[in-house]
Amino acid sequence: MNPHETARVRRPRDAVEHRLGTVTDIIYPNPHTTYIGGIRLRFATGEERTYRPEAVVACTRADDHAALVAAVTDTCRTLRDACRIAHDYDGRLSGDIIDLLMALLGVAEARLGLTLDPANLDPPTGGNETDEVPS
Repeated sequence: MNPHETARVRRPRDAVEHRLGTVTDIIYPNPHTTYIGGIRLRFATGEERTYRPEAVVACTRADDHAALVAAVTDTCRTLRDACRIAHDYDGRLSGDIIDLLMALLGVAEARLGLTLDPANLDPPTGGNETDEVPS
């Protein structure tokens, strides 16, 4: 990691630490060593904090995009499944959930460039795994 690169805190403790930070300084405890004693990050709020090197991971906007795509896909899958369950439980609830799903699909396409098909959100499986009982 170098100054001016972006990074995230591995285990954020508050809202500031959930944000992407910019490396502002790399702290060496001894000028004659390559051991890094701390990494100073500046967050979008303007706040700066220093962390131990193992508490920080390099992260680019492309990494964030990939994480968002995975999270949105998982959320769409969950909403789709909830809609299917709600269909037998309460038709109006199922309709409300479908509205949420459609809104999320619209945001995913407009903001992430991601086109998802609710019918095909499941990850590919390795074979013919099924939980059905043979007849």
